[in-house]
Amino acid sequence: MPVATDHPRTLTRLAGVTRRTLFALAFAATGVQAAPAPLPAHLEPIRAAPAPSGSGDLCNRLRWACATSLGRTEAPESALALARSVNQAVNASVHEVPDRSQYGRDDLWDLPTARGGDCEDFALAKKKRLIEAGVPAGALLIATVLDRHRNHHAVLVLRTAAQDVVLDNLTDRMLPWHRTGYSFLRMQEPNDPRRWNAIAAGGIFDAADRATGG
Repeated sequence: MPVATDHPRTLTRLAGVTRRTLFALAFAATGVQAAPAPLPAHLEPIRAAPAPSGSGDLCNRLRWACATSLGRTEAPESALALARSVNQAVNASVHEVPDRSQYGRDDLWDLPTARGGDCEDFALAKKKRLIEAGVPAGALLIATVLDRHRNHHAVLVLRTAAQDVVLDNLTDRMLPWHRTGYSFLRMQEPNDPRRWNAIAAGGIFDAADRATGG
């Protein structure tokens, strides 16, 4: 279970200010009241962010998890069928086991063991399989989120030219990020997955925008 260091309320305020400012600038000259912007197909960073606490020395232990792919940050549309198969296979073969039960600590990112793993372990297993199958590492990005119940969670994001889709251990369905109902907190940087970006999109962030007219 990922433990966030960016508080969702802080990110909500920052995301709201950023979006409202952009809309105001875009429509100020016309005098037309801005309608809510459509959600982008891809998750957009708002600033650099620290790595999740549980990831620790992940990039040293599992170098492929933070590998770059020489500017290749989008997967071909043909990768969707492969990703769907991998998502279902990992979900079916790995048992969900909390880090506290397995390692005696709240958060440790690693591949699943014979006992199983938790959400970020599922995401890592899927990322590894897809990289081995030829999908560019820069198109496979781990993201931390709040799920629909506002619990901390981690998923794998597959980036294609058309959209970002989510591989999730809670469902075999692969959905575009904005249809998950999740609040996206942070995600790996596509050009350098050792680094992380704050995202602040979807879920509670969209609700905050609606409440403020952003």
